[in-house]
Amino acid sequence: MTFKQILRQRAKKASSPKALAKLSPYQIILAPLVTEKAYAGTEGDGAHKYMFKVHSDANKIDVKQAIQTVYNVTPSSVNISWVKEKGRANRSLVRRSYKKAVVSLKKGDKISLAD
Repeated sequence: MTFKQILRQRAKKASSPKALAKLSPYQIILAPLVTEKAYAGTEGDGAHKYMFKVHSDANKIDVKQAIQTVYNVTPSSVNISWVKEKGRANRSLVRRSYKKAVVSLKKGDKISLAD
């Protein structure tokens, strides 16, 4: 197998949905994040970024397809990161770790999170 074939195989594997085979779109998007930082991304003229708490097995393609089916909008990009747990020395766990997705929408699209 040549190096080009290996790269093509890797790209094909990376561009396929992973969690949508076993989960529904409503199970991939767990909840919208309503924080000051998330709200600041939805305000203003060029505002089109929304934050969601997503399933730990989901990748970018899964989140993009789930947003399309649940909210009927077209995401232009999806960024995913892990929010680490927050613990204290003498207390129990303050916050569990979770996976966060920042979804950028195309111009003109808007998600109503109040519904």
